[in-house]
Amino acid sequence: MNLKRLTPIAIGAAFAMALGLGTTAAQAQKKISILTWNIPYFEEGMNQWKEMFKKSHPDVTIEWLDKKGTEFSTFYQTQVVAGTAPDIIDVQGGLWLEYASQGGLLDLTPYLKRDKAFTDGLYPEVVNGWVFEGKNYGVPFYISKTLLFYNKLMLKEAGLTNPPATFDQLMDYAAKMTKGEKSGFMTLNFDWLYWPIFAENGIDLLTPDLKKAAFNTPKAVALVEKLAKATKDGVINKISWTGRWVEPNGAFAAGTIGMLNAHAPAYLWFKSKGPWVNEDTVGAADFPGRWSTPNSHAFLISKGTKHPEEAWEFVKMISSGDGAYVFGTGSNNLTGDKAANSRLMKYFAEKIPVVVPVLETQLKHLDKLTGNWPIAKDAQVKEAFYPELQAALLGDKSAKEALDEAEKKVNRVLTRR
Repeated sequence: MNLKRLTPIAIGAAFAMALGLGTTAAQAQKKISILTWNIPYFEEGMNQWKEMFKKSHPDVTIEWLDKKGTEFSTFYQTQVVAGTAPDIIDVQGGLWLEYASQGGLLDLTPYLKRDKAFTDGLYPEVVNGWVFEGKNYGVPFYISKTLLFYNKLMLKEAGLTNPPATFDQLMDYAAKMTKGEKSGFMTLNFDWLYWPIFAENGIDLLTPDLKKAAFNTPKAVALVEKLAKATKDGVINKISWTGRWVEPNGAFAAGTIGMLNAHAPAYLWFKSKGPWVNEDTVGAADFPGRWSTPNSHAFLISKGTKHPEEAWEFVKMISSGDGAYVFGTGSNNLTGDKAANSRLMKYFAEKIPVVVPVLETQLKHLDKLTGNWPIAKDAQVKEAFYPELQAALLGDKSAKEALDEAEKKVNRVLTRR
């Protein structure tokens, strides 16, 4: 069986088998396993979590598993098929939607309603990002969303003083900053991180009921034509549409990009590669229209867990209060817990003041999140949409031709059972 791309039917069957196996074996010693997403550096913090939990649950052993993003899905699905799915998983992006749609995740809605004091301490806009078909499946772990980084040196060289306030202004500024090997604008493209561009131009991906494509409009054709021309002219660096993480952030670190649409974790990455980066040379602002795409992580609980109450208690502990603070200080991230973030901002102001302006943007305008549609076929929609868009942006197809084809493919995915 190819676990890298299980079909929905195969995943559903595997989850069903896991549910059956997961409820029959009795264990004298309770054990909860947690699968995290590429945080191997957090060993010390994980040990702190274990010690904290041991005080209130001495009969529970915590097993930690960690996988790179490229390995996570295959590993988890393998464990599901074997009937040994980790009790708790840390997931980013839309991967969880497929799991939820196939019945593989525990509905956390009753737990969130029951433990109101805990739930009230979380950002409601972020909590709502983990709702599928009226049920909440995730508790925010660490949060990030896109913003606009700008090279103050290039801005000044172009005779500009402030970051752009509108999309048209962004494109105008980008053109003025483009010179030789330097490009005025770049974006990250995975997980819908570029969608603020479309949202700011009044373009929706799907209809409100999420059943049909809504993006193929004259306005969208005009926008894609504009972006394609800017890419051809070098105003938008074409790595925006071909790179993923290292390439675009590396270009910004090299000092050749005027503005970068990326999420907050990019800052410390390109700062580590570019000695010139500091609070005097790089600023952070809202993307025009205050639109942003979340790229946050959440904790979810596998439906087949033998110990749902203990798993829930562990999730509560590590995603709020001291548990959240331990992760924030150990990873230089903000969390989904408001009280923990108040403490963390004071910590960062003392220890890493340069990141404070960047992190402050992460807690604002959470009502303008986009690119986080709760559709079970998120991955398939991406695979249908983006190659066509990419072809148009790189000049291989006309905007109209590409969007027509993308519309057909997306609608085909949405109607496929």
